[in-house]
Amino acid sequence: MFGWEFPPYNSGGLGVACQGLAYALAQGGTDLTFVLPKKMSVGSDAFDIIFADTSSLPLANPYSSPLQYSNSVPFYGASLFDEVERYGLAARAIARQRDFDIIHAHDWLSLKAGLQAKAVSGKPLVFHVHATEFDRTGGTHINSQVYEIEREGMQRADAVVAVSDFTKSIITRNYGIAPEKVHVVHNGINAQSYESMKPDSLLALKRLGKKIVLFVGRITLQKGPDYFLRAAKGVLAYAPDTLFIIAGSGDMEAQIIQQAASLGIAQNIMFAGFLRGQELVALYRVADVMLMPSGSEPFGIASLESLANGTPVILSKQSGASEVLAHVLKVDFWDVDEMVNKIVCLLRNPALQATLQKNGREDVKKLTWRKAARKCMEVYRELMGNMVSTNA
Repeated sequence: MFGWEFPPYNSGGLGVACQGLAYALAQGGTDLTFVLPKKMSVGSDAFDIIFADTSSLPLANPYSSPLQYSNSVPFYGASLFDEVERYGLAARAIARQRDFDIIHAHDWLSLKAGLQAKAVSGKPLVFHVHATEFDRTGGTHINSQVYEIEREGMQRADAVVAVSDFTKSIITRNYGIAPEKVHVVHNGINAQSYESMKPDSLLALKRLGKKIVLFVGRITLQKGPDYFLRAAKGVLAYAPDTLFIIAGSGDMEAQIIQQAASLGIAQNIMFAGFLRGQELVALYRVADVMLMPSGSEPFGIASLESLANGTPVILSKQSGASEVLAHVLKVDFWDVDEMVNKIVCLLRNPALQATLQKNGREDVKKLTWRKAARKCMEVYRELMGNMVSTNA
């Protein structure tokens, strides 16, 4: 399995998904080797982790966000493409030295590695799509080089895994891939890992009578932080004691800070930065509601994390998570008025809040990485069966 990032060295949900799926596969009996582009202080007692930076030209740090933006238009630096190519060349050597049955590559950053391993081994390749270039850019200013890498990978892979039906529709419509080649495997969560964690002194805000609305994610065009602020402006007209916390970092951060000031709501906006672990759990548990207004969200693991911590979620209909979560409130990402209505309704209705908390927790208990791993294993077995039939 080829990945680009792995917690705690991750910039978002991709690394979390890779970690969750890898552990579930290993615990299900799969003999797994996880390959990363650069040696970092990560390890596992469930599967092997190896690093590809064995050449005389070491990889640059791949764990910072691979995207840089100017005026919300994505720009991928030439050095990033160099690292992707170099990862691919290293993967050729790794594939020659190892015995394996299936190659599984996550997103375009790891795709070249997967394709090179397939080229030297002849083994089936599964391309796992967590996000497409259309998601990252909102469908405008598509980077043609990234798009071509994705399209080539989808065409040459033996199977494509999409994290949602929403993503599958983008793959079939915009990349010309046959629907029967694309398998939907929704992301999961280890809900029990949050049961013993305790919130911290942020509860002092609640004791002061504050209501808290939370945004968790990269501060990028795809995640809709500008819609979050517009919704905040509307909510404050009805609930002026509400605090809006933005947990994340990204290319639009300066723009969002300026927007908060221009809307006259800066005093009600808190920028928490990129958080993980106990600090993020504390935010989930102190919040009254989490709003995820993504314009194009392949899945949205943060929504599962929020529900696992007992925080109700208002979720964009343009998200994969909306396909599998029943006890959340759903809204089109562009419908700010409806976001305002739903937030105010939740803040004023403790009974509704409690119902969504209880039933949302039950929802996420059913969305496990073990279930996702079983679906991936079904794809593996189908490909291996096809390979045996072809060689017979």
